Amino acid sequence: MTVIRHADCRRTETPNAVMTTLASPGQGGAGYAVWRVDMRPGQAGPPHAVDTEQVWTALDGGAAVALGGDTVRLAPGDTVIIPAGEPRQVRADPADGFAAIVVAPPGTRAWALDSLGGDAGARVPGSGTVTPAWTV
Repeated sequence: MTVIRHADCRRTETPNAVMTTLASPGQGGAGYAVWRVDMRPGQAGPPHAVDTEQVWTALDGGAAVALGGDTVRLAPGDTVIIPAGEPRQVRADPADGFAAIVVAPPGTRAWALDSLGGDAGARVPGSGTVTPAWTV
């Protein structure tokens, strides 16, 4: 059994959110990547896609999650399962922000998209895939 203390969790801050790795292959030897996302009110992540399924469960606040051509609204306790390769963008509630727990296979690869509309899925020219630090 492995116990990962909160003080030992890895934090990664981006311009859009703070990801706190709770467990991963590099954080406790877990077989999955599990992280917490905290977004300030009104923050929005970039349009992007990842090569694995992700499961998001909202903890606090709310978010509008654009998935391809649809938008779903998440409130605390809601869970959305995002298929691999699905274009997405997460926007935190403008008043309350957003916090969620996310689970995905380790080593997930992500890439930036030009937009979610029209030619959804078109990669940003010159951008490659990256493995987010919070998934390893």
